[in-house]
Amino acid sequence: MTTTSTARDTPPPATGESRLAQLRRHSVIVADTGDYEAVRRLRPVDCTTNPSLVLKALALPVYAELVEGELRRAASQGGDVGQRAAEVVDRLTVGVGAALAGLVPGRVSTEVDADLAHDTAATVAKARRFVALYREHGLGPERILIKVAATWAGVEAARVLQGEGIDCNLTLIFSRTQALACAEAGAFLISPFVGRILDWYVAHEGRAFAVDEDPGVNFVRGVYRDFKRRGLQTVVMGASFRSTAQVEALAGCDRLTISPALLEELDAADGEVPRRLSPVPVEADAAPAVDRESFAAALAQDEMAREKLDEGVAIFAADLRALRERVAGRLAAG
Repeated sequence: MTTTSTARDTPPPATGESRLAQLRRHSVIVADTGDYEAVRRLRPVDCTTNPSLVLKALALPVYAELVEGELRRAASQGGDVGQRAAEVVDRLTVGVGAALAGLVPGRVSTEVDADLAHDTAATVAKARRFVALYREHGLGPERILIKVAATWAGVEAARVLQGEGIDCNLTLIFSRTQALACAEAGAFLISPFVGRILDWYVAHEGRAFAVDEDPGVNFVRGVYRDFKRRGLQTVVMGASFRSTAQVEALAGCDRLTISPALLEELDAADGEVPRRLSPVPVEADAAPAVDRESFAAALAQDEMAREKLDEGVAIFAADLRALRERVAGRLAAG
């Protein structure tokens, strides 16, 4: 497993350099969108797709030909509308990802169906299906990441897929145990969710948090330090940001996946963005490996992580249902 190094120290920024330009010197920047024009304009290294992003992308003119072509293909096949809609959604997901891959030098994360989050075999099968569909577009596994929810079933699926040379992005990370389990399974990358962690603590404690006491920011900082201290090669990618202050507080994290709105805000702002995270020396570690029982026990004891993982899977699954229903309606209407 390989990763891109962004660990070197950098000199002070040149006068007039935007905050986004400075962030690019500290971390690999990923666009959290399926908006073709936003990706083209903002020039991230990587980008991502998921059902909610694909659902939005379907309304964009740039994808109109792709959408109509897949609907015609499905209409010509006949059979159960629901099954045909599911196939169209898979092909559209990969079609959008392939279009975005033409804009970025790195990878496109493509999300496996969230309703398979607790089924290892089905997750592995869908990941293989996506890889095959990307090959139809001339893209090999080295250009994609398979995005999987970090349930225990997802961790086990990643273990299988990484063994086959299919790199994975384990998402919906809210606990240290989840993060370590993913790394031990050989996951290429994890996505800890900064903003959703903050949301939970704001709702439960009824107060605002300064950025350096932000529970989501500090969680990612802790995971980053732990991974570097242990010599783990899994990439840490901060995700789910609510503000540019959260993003800047993690400058130096391996990767940062950021919405177009926040990318635009960072690109328009000046002022120095110092590096906040840097690798630490590797230390010997004799901690026991995470297994199914310890994984379940840790989540049972962590109300925030348990609630946000379940909620995240449910939200992604609902977005997938909405996308399939939209496509089924188009097919039924002829």
